[in-house]
Amino acid sequence: MKLPRSVAGWTIAVFGVLALVMGAVGLIWPEALLRSLGFEVPATRAPGDHTGTFLMASSMASFNMGVYYLLATATEWRAFYRFTVVFRLVTFTVFSIAVLADIAPGRFFGVAAWEGAGAVATAVGLWWDARRAAGGASAGRAISPAVRAGGDGSGAAGEAPAADAVR
Repeated sequence: MKLPRSVAGWTIAVFGVLALVMGAVGLIWPEALLRSLGFEVPATRAPGDHTGTFLMASSMASFNMGVYYLLATATEWRAFYRFTVVFRLVTFTVFSIAVLADIAPGRFFGVAAWEGAGAVATAVGLWWDARRAAGGASAGRAISPAVRAGGDGSGAAGEAPAADAVR
């Protein structure tokens, strides 16, 4: 695994590792995950209670999402970074409404706050990376358009940079 090459990449990598770990915890020790989120863990479940099934599916999705985020980091897939900013803000909104509407326990707001903070951190990272790239060119250091756009500049002469392509 390559280390992230940008500030935005680091924000995506941190979220990816945490999503992967939380997904693994939910698969291996679901009660611990439920308690950490403020949900009750009864000694027995009523017939028809599919909490365990839903938690397994959610945990597997979280695990997979962690892998996707780490893949995006390894390839510096900046379009994915931008995409996550928007949808993590949507997640923040939906989870906050769930807490405010008493659909989820108050501790679940921590998940909403994490999503919102992560979206803001990635947005700031994207802004910082773009500013740093633009500042480097104006300071007299030649930065190729491919590198400025997030690519490695290895394309053929005259070829448009494939900054958002998975390589």
